[in-house]
Amino acid sequence: MKLSAYSGDLSTIDYLSFLVVDVAGQLHSVALPRSYATEKVLKNGIGFDASNFGFAQVHKSDMVAVPDLTTAFVEDKDGYVTLHAFCNVMTTDGEPFAQYPRTVASRAIDVLKASGIGEAAKMLVELEFYVFDDVAYSTTVDHSWYSVQSAEGIGADYEDTPRFGLSKGYHRMGPEDKYGLLRNRAVEAMEAAGILVKYHHHEVGAAQLEIELNFMDLVRAADAVVLGKWIIKNCADELGLFVTFMPKPMYKIAGSGMHVHQFIEKGGKSIFPGEGLHGLSEEGLAYTAGVLEHALSGSLLAWSNPSTNSYRRLVPGYEAPVSATFAQGSRAAAVRIPGYLKKGEARIEFRTGDATANTYYFLAAMLLAGLDGITRRLDPVKKGFSGDKETPKNTFPTGLYHVLSGLAKDKAYLAPVFPDELIAAWIEMKKKEAEYVYNAPVPQEYELYF
Repeated sequence: MKLSAYSGDLSTIDYLSFLVVDVAGQLHSVALPRSYATEKVLKNGIGFDASNFGFAQVHKSDMVAVPDLTTAFVEDKDGYVTLHAFCNVMTTDGEPFAQYPRTVASRAIDVLKASGIGEAAKMLVELEFYVFDDVAYSTTVDHSWYSVQSAEGIGADYEDTPRFGLSKGYHRMGPEDKYGLLRNRAVEAMEAAGILVKYHHHEVGAAQLEIELNFMDLVRAADAVVLGKWIIKNCADELGLFVTFMPKPMYKIAGSGMHVHQFIEKGGKSIFPGEGLHGLSEEGLAYTAGVLEHALSGSLLAWSNPSTNSYRRLVPGYEAPVSATFAQGSRAAAVRIPGYLKKGEARIEFRTGDATANTYYFLAAMLLAGLDGITRRLDPVKKGFSGDKETPKNTFPTGLYHVLSGLAKDKAYLAPVFPDELIAAWIEMKKKEAEYVYNAPVPQEYELYF
């Protein structure tokens, strides 16, 4: 795909694409021909029916999508030039729609600023994903199966292909790495669309890749994840490949997380470095404690790991953190303080989340959890979170039902930003997903019990 920056000149544009995010974090678009994309439309937006986007029912489902041209970029494809821009969603009364993902993320920043703790939340997100040369799946009342194929030695079509092993792919180069072209093309397109990228590489699993973004403000980071996933899938499609951001697409192979490095900025400087444990300040430690406390209750995990597949990944033995701990340099801890940073550069990395999350909700909830820790002056050591060893008292909930129950009980810290209607709708939607999956037998159960 060919993307480029927006010059501000609409005369070369064939279509203006309004990008809207649904409750699950999926990207949608409505395209306007240039003849209709007047200055008035750019200022006032266009109306649409929000009832189709999964949000809690409101008295008036008619909403207005207003483009944020600071996010705009150009796509040249199939002979047409399209200007894409993320939208903010407003009610017909002119107020920001409180349940809309970008609204929630923006209001979390408003809470941060009003607290006096900081002025910006900086987020660096790692995108891990699997790429397959072919994929098929089916489920009905009489059968259930999936099949994936990869040129790196996965699947029946590649049984005779030289392979490096299912879990020996970390930083592999060609010719063993079959997907370097995909990553190069995706990163090129992402940078052209204004997404800051740090690097890309092959991950641990065969057919598993990573593109690590750079630090951005919270709302922009969430935009970058949604847009980045769309770009990666498009680049894969052009190469005849299939991409999935599922946390655990295969049995007994490394899962894909969505790790988030983060710090709060005040006066242009991070407030996290200090003289405390692992080089963190009192605020950095308290923020960490808040994140871990609300993850341990299940409340934060309901946003960061909101799928049944999330809990196929969160099992011991695969570098996926399964308990509320923090440590320096340890990838087994839910919160890792990178060990390679110099004095005065400390930040934290939350390693539990995955890309089934609505990233706007996930990042906003995590920031609020950390701010709650700072406000209450929590001490992560006193709460038993120090170290990377799992203990019964700090093991995370083990399934989607459990974390949704935790969210229903532990939501006071979310109240300034997350409407009750949104939380209730999220719980209802995710319970239906859990019921659909957990009520169905799987082939392993036939092996064990038939």
